[in-house]
Amino acid sequence: MPSVAFYTLGCKVNFYDTEAIWQLFKNEGYEQVDFEATADVYLINTCTVTNTGDKKSRQIIRRAVRRNPDAVIAVTGCYAQTSPAEIMAIPGVDLVIGTQDREKIMTFVDQIHADRQPVNAVRNIMKTREFEELDVPDFAERTRAFLKIQEGCNNFCTFCIIPWSRGLSRSREAHSVVEQAKQLVTAGYKEIVLTGIHTGGYGDDLDNYRLSDLLWDLDHIEGLERIRISSIEASQIDEAMIDVLNRSTKMCRHLHIPLQAGENSVLKRMRRKYTTEEFAAKIKRIREVMPGVAITTDVIVGFPGETDEMFEEGFRFMEELGFSEMHVFPYSKRTGTPAARMEDQVDEELKNERVHKLIDLSERMQLAYAEKYVGAVLDIIPERDYKGAPGTGLVMGYSDNYIQVVFNGSEDLIGKLCRVKVTEAGVNECRGQLVRVLEGEAHALRGSETHSFVLELDNEQDQQAAVHTKAEALRA
Repeated sequence: MPSVAFYTLGCKVNFYDTEAIWQLFKNEGYEQVDFEATADVYLINTCTVTNTGDKKSRQIIRRAVRRNPDAVIAVTGCYAQTSPAEIMAIPGVDLVIGTQDREKIMTFVDQIHADRQPVNAVRNIMKTREFEELDVPDFAERTRAFLKIQEGCNNFCTFCIIPWSRGLSRSREAHSVVEQAKQLVTAGYKEIVLTGIHTGGYGDDLDNYRLSDLLWDLDHIEGLERIRISSIEASQIDEAMIDVLNRSTKMCRHLHIPLQAGENSVLKRMRRKYTTEEFAAKIKRIREVMPGVAITTDVIVGFPGETDEMFEEGFRFMEELGFSEMHVFPYSKRTGTPAARMEDQVDEELKNERVHKLIDLSERMQLAYAEKYVGAVLDIIPERDYKGAPGTGLVMGYSDNYIQVVFNGSEDLIGKLCRVKVTEAGVNECRGQLVRVLEGEAHALRGSETHSFVLELDNEQDQQAAVHTKAEALRA
């Protein structure tokens, strides 16, 4: 049986795409082996969001070539899309395929096996207008499924390379999204996470059909308990979206809304499409229709030209808004973006100092948010045995409003809807007591807090915010 090994760098969309490519190999009779093992095909899904992403991608490609010089080395993803010639120049690379045409990958691999001629299959992403249909029918974690509904971005923020590697925004056809959602529910998933490069831009290229319309269509699927959006811009939350958040019993009471900076002149230089006043007004409106909603965000620290005064003003703004968590990233220069050429680049040490101030603020806000729920009964879908103390009869999961709760329970509760009383608040996790298992029961009303939610660092945020590793550290 032929074997394939995968290595994925970067964001959640990349991990989704790798899973989808694995389905293509599986259908052709391949088995998947560990990347450190000897495989017939190595596929590296690359990232280009930072200069470091490029460098790491090159290192991994070389590692695969050394592991088995006879293997077919295939490279896809954002770095492959923006710099195919650089990758083709690495000795041993057989196929470069970018962020489109992945459905043709098996044809290319078979061709290379036959004639060993390297193939550069990358073409201009800016001309692509169709969403690439790649499904993932099953995920290792049984509690929730990711469903990619959108690709690309039209924003061109000054710090971001992503439109050049992913192309312009394009949406998946609604009937296709709904069909795939139904299949995931049939496969046993209760929670679906809608994801994309710029998820809230869904529908920008469709006729009179927006993300809010899609959410209502998904709301009608029987057996689907919860719907969550991986990330959405404040400017994309219009009155139609507010109506869904208000009336749908399936929408999670948690939204990830990237702020990036809390001071208007910095926002303007970033080419973000809102002012702090507009952002605050939108958050206020969401809280009116969805009481208790958890709002998390991304912030880039030390953007070129950010003075101490601008940082302090931003700090006060974030403190006043009261996020339930912030992902904080130091600004990182990305070659090829306008921000990398700006004057007044901020000193690394100063950046670091500011990052720590905002991480401290984030932890204070996280604890304050969690403390409101001590004594409350929340609905949790346990995801796994408790990592902090495996095998001690504890499981962990998240409430719909993004509170991680550890409570007494066996592993057979994983994936089931559990009602849990919060007994103790903490920054990254709270403690709770199992009240009862709700598996199979109908939805209660919103007021009884029946939705479950867990945040994943969103792909578009990984991409917009310049450093991935910091984010993982923050979530740990």
